[in-house]
Amino acid sequence: MSRRSDLDRLYDLLDRLEANVGGKQRLKDCTGYMDWPERGVYFFFADGETRESTDQLRLTRIGTHAVSSGSGTSLWNRLRTHRGANRGTYQGGGNHRGSVFRKRVGEAKIERDELHDEYSHWGNGSSADRDRRLAELEHEQRVSQYIRDLPFLWIDIDDEPSPESDRVYIERNAIALVSNYRKDSIDPRDDDWLGRVSPRSEISDSGLWNINHVGEQYDRAFLNRVADAVEETSAP
Repeated sequence: MSRRSDLDRLYDLLDRLEANVGGKQRLKDCTGYMDWPERGVYFFFADGETRESTDQLRLTRIGTHAVSSGSGTSLWNRLRTHRGANRGTYQGGGNHRGSVFRKRVGEAKIERDELHDEYSHWGNGSSADRDRRLAELEHEQRVSQYIRDLPFLWIDIDDEPSPESDRVYIERNAIALVSNYRKDSIDPRDDDWLGRVSPRSEISDSGLWNINHVGEQYDRAFLNRVADAVEETSAP
């Protein structure tokens, strides 16, 4: 078996998942009133960018939540943090200090658009006061616009929060499989993919909005657990 054949199997499983749930979702259309599973693994895809040899949308970020023992974060809570605020003081924006996904997208946009002076404090600290967040709001809105339009799927895996959970196992191995970081490139990103200008080589070289696990080897047995989860996941 090769990495390419394992990639083909992962994408085929995600095609089956999409058929089971009635299609991919976009965060701009999602609410907390949908029937979300308590816990799971999510898969974001590029918008309009396909794999090298098929018409399947290319994976762009893989993630989970509640990886620490005792964590109460739900799947929707994690996705909502990536989406950002729909109303209130920070309407249309969000909090990149609570979402690494938002932070990395914002970094790349700062790099591409040469906004270093305006957002020199982007990503600094684990929290920020109201004035700082208002000063960053316009850029947070740019990040929201980008992330909210990405198609995504998720699988339902309701195991207990733990660093040894099945969700962590799937996330880690899926990232390692899809990543091109320091590996032969399979399904390379388009030249105009935003992540190519990321200041983090783990992102620009892997083809994913991920940093952890991009340089690791994967255990192909994780695909069997994905297959089981696909059959157990229903439409929201």
